[in-house]
Amino acid sequence: MTIFRLFFVAIIIISFLELYVLIAVGSVLGAFPTILLIIASAALGSFLLKQQGLATWQRLQATLARNETPAYELMEGFLILLGGALLLTPGFITDAAGLMCLLPSLRQKVITVVMQHYFTVPPRQDENVLEGEFRKES
Repeated sequence: MTIFRLFFVAIIIISFLELYVLIAVGSVLGAFPTILLIIASAALGSFLLKQQGLATWQRLQATLARNETPAYELMEGFLILLGGALLLTPGFITDAAGLMCLLPSLRQKVITVVMQHYFTVPPRQDENVLEGEFRKES
């Protein structure tokens, strides 16, 4: 299965799950409180996206000014953007996923795990280290 088909199937499944959860919550709380919760989550998403996005942008600029690789800041910026988009999408499942992306403690754990398992981050340059290659001869 190609990535596009997998993405399409995931969107269809998430849409049906969102609709099911919205109907279930609406039947318990009523239509008006459910709509207010969706609007409140979108407002919260906008606020958190702006606040944390600006802070990450400033850290990114400071890292670039120090001539360091901004790998952590770029990953954090991606997760903040994803979380804001998910919170702006109507539905409780996407709201929960978006909130997880925007909570700093969870975001830091996700970034740490992803960077340790999927990326090799070069160590910081130390002036007392001479870089080179070696080969073990038998």
